[in-house]
This record gives sequence, C-alpha cells and structure tokens, in this order.
Amino acid sequence: MKTKIALVGLNKTALQQHLPTLKHNKYFELAATINCAETLNGIDNFNSLEEMIANRPDISSISVCVPPKTQFETTKTALNAGLNVILEKPHGSTLTEMQSLSDIAALNSCSLFTMWRYKFAAGVAMAKEKLKSENIIAIKVTCKEDSRKLPPEHDWIWRPGGLGVFDRGINAISLLTEILPEKFYLSVGVLHVSEDLRQIPFAADLYFKTTSGVNASMLFEISQNNENIWEIEIETDQGKLVLSDRGDTIKLNDIALPSNKNGSLHDQFYSQFYTLLNSNSSKVDSTPIMHVADCFMLCRQVTSDPSEPRKIDFVEQAHL
Repeated sequence: MKTKIALVGLNKTALQQHLPTLKHNKYFELAATINCAETLNGIDNFNSLEEMIANRPDISSISVCVPPKTQFETTKTALNAGLNVILEKPHGSTLTEMQSLSDIAALNSCSLFTMWRYKFAAGVAMAKEKLKSENIIAIKVTCKEDSRKLPPEHDWIWRPGGLGVFDRGINAISLLTEILPEKFYLSVGVLHVSEDLRQIPFAADLYFKTTSGVNASMLFEISQNNENIWEIEIETDQGKLVLSDRGDTIKLNDIALPSNKNGSLHDQFYSQFYTLLNSNSSKVDSTPIMHVADCFMLCRQVTSDPSEPRKIDFVEQAHL
C-alpha cells in the first residue's frame, strides 16, 4: 500500500516537478493539497495544515513547497502532529530554524528530509567519483539567469529574508558540497545590490578556498542582461572537468562522460524519502545555507546597476 502524502503550496516547482512525480510514484499517493489557489480533480484541498490534520488522519507525510518565511511554522506544526516532512530548499529563513526542525523531528520520532535537488543531477555521481582520484587545481562556478524569466511567485526572493541571487546560487553550492573530496570556505567576496533592492543582492562575486588551499571562484547573477548560464569548471591534473545543464551534463576535456539518469530528480527525492521513512530516520543538511550565511556576514556590499555589465578579477580582488 502506498504512503499517503499531502502537498503544501502549489507553486511552479510543485506544479512542474512534485505533482507529475507524485501522480505516478510507486511509493506515495497524493491524497491532498493545502493552501493551494488551484484545486486538483479528485484531490482534497484544505485551507490550512491544521484542517487537514483534523480531517485526514490517514495522511502520514507532507511535502512542503512554500517560501522560507512560512516553512518553519508549517514544518513545525506537521512534525508536532507526528507527520513526516520532505522540505524544499532553502528549508527556512535561518540556520537556527533548521536546527530546531531537526530537533523537533527527533523528539517526535518523525522523518525530516531537506532536499537539495542538484545533488541528484545525472552528472554528479560520475563527477564525484572522478574527483576522488584527481588533483584539483582550480574551481570556477558561473550561474547567470535572466530576471525576466523568473516566475511571478518567486518575487519573495527580493523581499526581506529572501535570498536574492543566492536562491539560484545555493544550488551550485550544494552540488559542490557533494562532489568535492574536501570542504571549502569563503575567503572574500562582493555582494551587488541595486538602489531599489537595497540589502538583497542581485549578483555576487565570491572567492572560496578548499581546506587544502585550492582557489574556487563563483559568480552568481540575476539581471535583465543575462542569458542563462549554469556551469562548474574544475581544472585537475587530468584536464578540465565541466558540469553544465544544472549538473546533468558532464565532460572531461570536452569529451562527454556517461551520466547516471535514474528518473527525474524528484523521483530520486521521493525514493530517498521513502527509505528514510522505513528506517525512521532523517537527513538534514544545512551546509549549503551555512555557506550563504557566511557570504552575508563576510562579503562587502556595493551598490551597482543591474543593467550595467560587471567584471571582477577574483585573484586581484581577493583581499578587498
């Protein structure tokens, strides 16, 4: 018998990724939606999580797809009611919230799974295996996106408590935490804010180092001048390893390597969530959001014009 699950929030990610996955998932049955403007035929839609809990005791899990401002209270309520939770990134507004949710899950013997979707991309396993045996010389990450292509419901990223450009950049950071054989830390960086956005960065020029001293530069940008670029270049003693297409494509010295495409990313998420349920365990990874918090603490902030091109030499700017 499938495990009954409810979907909280019906944003673009939920509609395009979670919903198709749950319609045909072998482990889970979509039994309800919560606080969704759109209703689905044959599926109960509740105005609140509390209403669902009171009326559908047969539902044991929820999948939370709401902005970080409401993630904590939603997840806390679910865990305290004995529900298992799969939580879309960034998993809350603060690191303290994430740690608190982990504690609440343990206290109530519930499973909590904080998703980092790019860790499941098709090229990740091969990249991780390759980098185990290669000496890394340098790392360069470029993530650029056209702001005009962002869905309207994502405007929360520009509000207080939003991540701004890190809503996209954190995905690349999470992937790096998965494939690199050692940890890395922020050395210096610049956050670019516009006059109207004030404290929320639309771009970031970041300079990291691994624990062994390898330089890792990262450029994140969301503006109206950008074509979509998503690329991680890792120079090694065996040549250049490149991950593109959000981690689904991997090349070594311009030669495509085999990737591991086992269904959609969300198929893999729900498979892992099912494994966690069966073992009554949780998987909470706060490392990517810790790196973003470091950027907000350590980086110098400058006011820039999103319509103007920016150039920065990471080596020359390393001590700014």
